[in-house]
Amino acid sequence: MAQIQVTGLTFSYDGSADEVLKDVTFGIDTDWKLGLIGRNGKGKTTLLNLFMGRYEYRGSIKTAACFDYFPYQVSDSDLTKTAADLLERWKPGIELWQVLIQMNELKMDPECLYRPFETLSYGERTRVMLAVLFAAENEFLLIDEPTNHLDTKARDAVKAYLATKKGFILVSHDRDLLDGVCDHMLILNRSSVEVQAGNFSTWWENKEKKDAFVQAENEKHLKEIGKLKAAADRSSRWAEKNENSKIGFDPVKEHDRSIATRSFIGAKTKKMQARVRSYEQRIDREIAEKEGLLQDIEQVPDLKIEPLRFHKEVLVNAYDLSLRYEGSERELFSGLRFQVKRGDRVVLSGENGCGKSSILKAILQKMNTREKQTDSNLLVSGVLDVASGMTVSYVSQDTSFLSGSLRKYCEANGLNESLFLAVLRQLDLGREQFVKDMEEFSEGQKKKVLLAASLITPAHLYIWDEPLNFIDVFSRMQIEKLILQYQPTMLLVEHDIRFQEKVATKGVRPHYGNVTGVNIS
Repeated sequence: MAQIQVTGLTFSYDGSADEVLKDVTFGIDTDWKLGLIGRNGKGKTTLLNLFMGRYEYRGSIKTAACFDYFPYQVSDSDLTKTAADLLERWKPGIELWQVLIQMNELKMDPECLYRPFETLSYGERTRVMLAVLFAAENEFLLIDEPTNHLDTKARDAVKAYLATKKGFILVSHDRDLLDGVCDHMLILNRSSVEVQAGNFSTWWENKEKKDAFVQAENEKHLKEIGKLKAAADRSSRWAEKNENSKIGFDPVKEHDRSIATRSFIGAKTKKMQARVRSYEQRIDREIAEKEGLLQDIEQVPDLKIEPLRFHKEVLVNAYDLSLRYEGSERELFSGLRFQVKRGDRVVLSGENGCGKSSILKAILQKMNTREKQTDSNLLVSGVLDVASGMTVSYVSQDTSFLSGSLRKYCEANGLNESLFLAVLRQLDLGREQFVKDMEEFSEGQKKKVLLAASLITPAHLYIWDEPLNFIDVFSRMQIEKLILQYQPTMLLVEHDIRFQEKVATKGVRPHYGNVTGVNIS
């Protein structure tokens, strides 16, 4: 066991005035199974890259540990190569037998090592890289969001594998994965860094208790400050009134007063002024104690959505549906039957490549074809009826097309810029990001752009394709609350099991063979 001690770590990217990490200090052990969480843009991936020595920084990182990083870089030219060909570049000096041992633990066919990388599914790519990552000993491993784009089966395989390992940092927003794998948590709060024993649920329970206590303390201080200010104001007015009575008096109305009374009044005024100073000092102490109390409170604002109510009950009807792409004889699935009714929240789940996103594309294609706007190479067999005149709001899983300024994006998509930016602020996108081009955004920040655009678009049906990829835990909970409160009609592809359990009214699992909708709540 070794230790990693980070002291005063400060970093900002070249050309940026924003400090991604500022005066960060913490210590961890290299045999921990450490979960790393924080808001999008807080510097989680940056921290891993600093451990890898990829950037220059201020402060210090002291450790004897060696690091390795997931995911490995795969260029376009690498896609035609096999993982066996890429081993030496990914982890120099590693032996093939060491990787095969890890693949056996991951319950993977060794044949995956000898197939072109482009033919592997996302789940297979992830598990091959993890097998290489863990093949060596005496390394502290940095694992950056391994379950994005993975189906439930692949996520379960990764979770079961990581649960048997130790000596790593895991960056993830998947609450189920963090609970099943981690024994310590490293949290990048708004203004501080926190290390705590336990998994995500343990940390979250402690955070809720701590936040409630801090809120109560803040209220107590505010009340005390209010009382002290009122008393100080009262005493100040008395002192001023008393001081003004020192000189001059009406001998008829104040027949019991003489010029000698002046010194008595002066002493009394001085005493009152001393009392005012005492109140002000106590106010300063109360304010000082209140300072910083709420600095790490996640005050998540409630989001709003304005779903439209469609006049028909059934919005989408699929009966014996089959899909395949032009030029391919292989059907993605066949015999699929499901309906999306008004008020339903249908989640499509299943293995990568089974056709979940293609179902969404087929529905959008059906609508666009009716409006003569687009063509597609997706061939539909069976029945796929989509209600005519319906308005759909779509969130793509792809963010690579986002470029340019937020203002240009609003103009191109006919969005109200003020409302759009207000929703982005509610999703915790900092104002300093508003002046940047979207190419500079993190993947989570880009996804929030798509979600904000969808939220401000009134629609009969919201079609979201893996909306939570790269989205931080706090925003996930925020979106869950929104959906449960406004209950829009939705058709989603999403693999976050906690999200599914909370928001879905019906689940559909397309695969080869006859499939029907399954009620899950």
